[in-house]
Amino acid sequence: MATRKKVQPAPKAAKPRNALYAQSGGVTSVINASACGVIEACRANAGRIGKLYAGRHGIVGALTENLIDTSAESATAIRALRHTPSGAFGSARYKLKSIEQDRAKYERLIEVCRAHDIGYFFYNGGNDSMDTANKLSMIGAEMGYPLACIGVPKTVDNDLPLTDCCPGFGSVAKYVAVSTREAGLDVASMARTSTKVFVLEVMGRHAGWIAAAGGLAAELPGDGPHIILFPEIVFDRERFLAKVKQSVDKYGYCVIVASEGVHGADGKFLAEAGGTDAFGHAQLGGVGPLIAQMVKDAHGYKYHWAVADYLQRAARHIASKVDVEQAYAMGQAAVSLALKGRNAVMPVVVRKSDKPYRWAVGEVPLSKVANVEKKVPRNFITKDGFGITEACRRYLQPLIAGEDYPPYKNGLPQYVRLKNKAVKQRLTTTFKP
Repeated sequence: MATRKKVQPAPKAAKPRNALYAQSGGVTSVINASACGVIEACRANAGRIGKLYAGRHGIVGALTENLIDTSAESATAIRALRHTPSGAFGSARYKLKSIEQDRAKYERLIEVCRAHDIGYFFYNGGNDSMDTANKLSMIGAEMGYPLACIGVPKTVDNDLPLTDCCPGFGSVAKYVAVSTREAGLDVASMARTSTKVFVLEVMGRHAGWIAAAGGLAAELPGDGPHIILFPEIVFDRERFLAKVKQSVDKYGYCVIVASEGVHGADGKFLAEAGGTDAFGHAQLGGVGPLIAQMVKDAHGYKYHWAVADYLQRAARHIASKVDVEQAYAMGQAAVSLALKGRNAVMPVVVRKSDKPYRWAVGEVPLSKVANVEKKVPRNFITKDGFGITEACRRYLQPLIAGEDYPPYKNGLPQYVRLKNKAVKQRLTTTFKP
């Protein structure tokens, strides 16, 4: 009688490794759309990626092992992130220095990843964040702990290199262009007997992309802005004041969009307030009132000024549809790259054509992105240094295209607030960043 062979059980499949997502630096109206893209892509690949954690307040949460379990959120809540501004998990301005200077911090990050079996790290940020992700990948390899580090691009400043644009910028550009046009109409209607000069101060320390976006408001001769002040162009007080007078004489009023990073021939910011932020950048603020008072002292014109500040980067109610789509796509692409075995790379937007605007997803090494700033090229700025050229307009126009309104209730946009359930800590050691 033949004996039946005992069937051996199939080897147990390796448990998929977990992932960590963190938001960094100044948040935007669409950074949560990238988070949505990352989370939904991880959920769609549940057999290959385990749990997705998020750092509470970005890299600080990772260092302190203060993690959030995103699996506690419903699909509806995650989907609502796509139309919710700000950072749903909290962000931080916290820069890690070189591996030699901050080795203990990098090793701590690896310890946290090891404790929670994290094999993928998605870092959603700008120049400094891409540098951190790149270094973390290096220290992981050095310590024998394989960690796929993928950057997810984000910055309202639009200064990341090797990408057509940066998620977050298109919506700020739209807000600034719309605000410039609307304020310009207001000033034009009052200029004969009241305000003749309006100054809008916008973000942009070294790169004037946001200020340039204000130029989209002008379509007909005489439309504001009549003057744009770029960080790329050295500020000349006499030339500026002459341009203001020329505008008021010709049109009856003058609208000015000023980047916070405007500086003189000595390289010093006009609005340097003293001190530095967490990244070591000079603390800026107040170029708008400074410029306005300068005009008042020279010409006696009545003025008003405004600072867009957080409003420009939080204005999800008027976000660019293109920007929202690109932010979401970058989050999805980051997960796709990780699952393909890629490491120390960042997905980017590749422009295929201007009209119609077509784009695709590409990738670049983090080493070529880290700590590199893309400034407005000179051929995008008019010869006199006070406006944008047609080449700049062709570049900017598609990025503000389309509307992607959030749902409204009782006249106000409805934004999601997540549970942000804490993950149980596993390390016995604590860490103070």
